[in-house]
Amino acid sequence: MRASLGALGLLITTFSQVVQAQQIHYFDKGLMTSVPQRYGREAIYTDQLAYQLYTHTLKTPAEGSVFGKSEQGDELKWQAITADSLHRLRGRFGFRSSSGGPAGPGINPGSMRGGLAGTGAYIYLSYHSPKEQVAILNIKGNSHVYVNEELHMGDAYSMGYMDVPVKLKKGLNTFYVRGTSIIASLTFPTKPILLQTQDLTLPQPIVGGANQLLQAGVVVINTSSNALTDLQLKSSFQGKEVLTNLPPIPALTTRKVPFTLDASGITSKGKTEGTLSLIRKGKSVDQATIALEAVAPGESYSNTFISSIDGSLQYYAVTPQSTTPTAQSALFLSVHGAGVEASGQARAYKAKDWGTLVAATNRRPRGFNWEDWGRLDALEVLTLAKTRFNPDPQRVYLTGHSMGGHGTWFLGATYPDRWAAIAPCAGYPTLKEYGSADGLIPASSEVPMEQMLLRSGNQSDVLKLVTNYKPLGVYVFHGDADRTVPVTYARQMRKALGGFHPDLSYYEYPGGSHWFGDHSVDWKPLFDFFKWHQRPADSTIHSIDFITSNPGVSASYYWAGIQQQIKPLEYSRIQLQRSEKAITGKTENVHLLKLALHAFGSNAKVSITLDSLPSLTVTTASAQDSIYLRREASGWTKVQAPSLQEKGPHRYGTFKDGFNHRMIFVYGTQGTTEENQWSVEKARFDAETWYYRGNGAVDVISDKEYALQKYANRGVVLYGNASTNGAWKALLADCPIQVDRNGIKAGNQNWNGDDLAAYFVWPLRGSAQASVSVITGTGIKGFKASSANQYFAGASGFPDYMIFSLDMLQSGSKGVKMAGFFDNNWKLMPEGSVLN
Repeated sequence: MRASLGALGLLITTFSQVVQAQQIHYFDKGLMTSVPQRYGREAIYTDQLAYQLYTHTLKTPAEGSVFGKSEQGDELKWQAITADSLHRLRGRFGFRSSSGGPAGPGINPGSMRGGLAGTGAYIYLSYHSPKEQVAILNIKGNSHVYVNEELHMGDAYSMGYMDVPVKLKKGLNTFYVRGTSIIASLTFPTKPILLQTQDLTLPQPIVGGANQLLQAGVVVINTSSNALTDLQLKSSFQGKEVLTNLPPIPALTTRKVPFTLDASGITSKGKTEGTLSLIRKGKSVDQATIALEAVAPGESYSNTFISSIDGSLQYYAVTPQSTTPTAQSALFLSVHGAGVEASGQARAYKAKDWGTLVAATNRRPRGFNWEDWGRLDALEVLTLAKTRFNPDPQRVYLTGHSMGGHGTWFLGATYPDRWAAIAPCAGYPTLKEYGSADGLIPASSEVPMEQMLLRSGNQSDVLKLVTNYKPLGVYVFHGDADRTVPVTYARQMRKALGGFHPDLSYYEYPGGSHWFGDHSVDWKPLFDFFKWHQRPADSTIHSIDFITSNPGVSASYYWAGIQQQIKPLEYSRIQLQRSEKAITGKTENVHLLKLALHAFGSNAKVSITLDSLPSLTVTTASAQDSIYLRREASGWTKVQAPSLQEKGPHRYGTFKDGFNHRMIFVYGTQGTTEENQWSVEKARFDAETWYYRGNGAVDVISDKEYALQKYANRGVVLYGNASTNGAWKALLADCPIQVDRNGIKAGNQNWNGDDLAAYFVWPLRGSAQASVSVITGTGIKGFKASSANQYFAGASGFPDYMIFSLDMLQSGSKGVKMAGFFDNNWKLMPEGSVLN
């Protein structure tokens, strides 16, 4: 089969074959060029190819033709590349690759970075279709791809399961693939609805276990042009059948769906095959065979649960206690490295006779670096594990390896009152300092706009939170010959802690590489250290020294909590002392403080003196009393509990806050054909990205389907503007940021043009916790400017609002018009914004 590039005169030879009755087309020739771009864990991104594509100035590539110029002024040309025998296309020149996080054991760290600054690459592919048809695109090794200018998620880690239904037009179809080494193919399905079993989420039944009605997850591919709302899935294992109604599958999408299975017929350990039947209107439309692996009692196993983040099915792994648990039994939360499954993490530990080990997933083996939704996954699993295993509350411990070592440092500093001790293994403290390809603005940037955008990621900077470790036992474990995460990171933390920490243990394993066997994590002295430590009871904590940059992430330490800040997402600190009848101390960047007074008993008079300001005396009403203190110009004043409509730990903002609470993606249908097409395509791209990065699933609906009452208390991600999305008025009528065709208004600021875009967050009307995240523009150019940003990247920082133009894709922060944070009453404040 051959595909012609018409006037270019370049023939791209392709390879096709028939596998399992489906035709597969491999892309074996293409063109590749360097492209100046900046992607990473930040709100700013630049991409010269995307800019040209969106402004219709991108010339059809030809071998030797000039794409543009490098930042040094050199010409960048398209060069022909040919696949090897494995159909891998790669450049013969010095491109740098990028993907998403530090490596786990046995993984090349150079391929695991989180972003790319300077020069990247695009590969141009084409396919001549004899007719209009749907194909399933699979590309391994890319971060994203434009298919006939529609943006789709890639498979940066070459996992192989990222199947993307694409609609091909008759004639030439173009593919601009961001990546440096890829394998790309098109499969032409013979059925409109398919089961895909490469990416299963499965529990492991325990032979003879009490609960054998379990939940699993499988991917359904909808290659039709209509949403499917009437699907069922029948599972059958050892004659035990269960029928599950499935959630809607939007047109031309994939969705991982949960289903129920009955494992009671499985009576011996090992693999047992079962069948899945996809049923529509009473008829089976596709079938698949899967295998469950049952384990014997006492062995490590996986268990599944429905996440409150998005309603998707996730799992955690368990290594049970080797003896009968008691009221003094411990719980160990272990967080894995990049590329490592939680099930493998749990199996690396031998069973302990004094506690249960639970491994969370971070939602994917690389996921979110244990930040953002990875952090929330760890907290969900911690809560589930406490409920299920009922450990001694004073014996909860945290450990992890590699990326999980970072997760240990991060979760330990963020929630220091949840652990008795922590033990990072082969870890690095902060993402921004790990490696040179993170694509981040330098921390020393003096550009005010860049400083504002960096501020939204402050919660990720462990080194600024280092004093939070003081009440914890800390055991640092690292191989002194580690080339993936050099031991210098452990030494950095030893130096940072050594000057003040009273309970630090440190060991470098002689000759130890990044992974030197299971004892890289299952290290006896580490667990002995844990055994010597207990989480102190609240009644014994009289001294508090706690730092946070975002009360929406972490607000409190034992009996004191930072509810609101003076400057949002700057660092806030409380240093307090509690005596028999008084609380004294000082605060930094705290507007509203919550103090629990239960230690003083009922009807006690408590003197409170903060920041050397006038004291106030309060009388406790009961042994469970808590009070709120607000910083006023004259000093601290006792106030009533704030309204839940104000900012607080329950909802503190930043743009990404709407991607939670079983969020819904709502696309617009009230615009032009082109505007509506962008809206549904962008929602589909975000759903693809959420699935790939977070093993997630989300309801994607139109504005016509959305109603506040029907979806009460569920987060909303809205695509479009006041003219194009019919849900805008119901959700955003009272928001000080308004976007319409050709114009954005933010308070008393106005911008006009069709190339403007914005991200912002707003409280969901009628909800005490959920938010609306808005992805908007003033025209098709503005909409497209908002398309490819990296808000799903772990630890990427986005403020409450960010208004920018398409020019940002060329000029970076110079293209940002305004960015900042609402005040504690969700009002725009000049001091909370930066204007360009």
